[in-house]
Amino acid sequence: MKLLATAMVLLGIGAVGYAANEAMKMPDVHFSYSTNECVEVVNYTDEQFTCSNYPTKFHHVWVQ
Repeated sequence: MKLLATAMVLLGIGAVGYAANEAMKMPDVHFSYSTNECVEVVNYTDEQFTCSNYPTKFHHVWVQ
């Protein structure tokens, strides 16, 4: 029984670690409050995104 509980805890920790790692890889896309258009893209990996081709998943950041 303890082996099963330990395996479940380790699986949970692994899943949380994986999800956090994937979330940290997503770029930040800065949008203007006034125009509601992309202003800048901050990339955290080797993939380079711009305002003309930002990915489907990203962190939406509002800027002035």
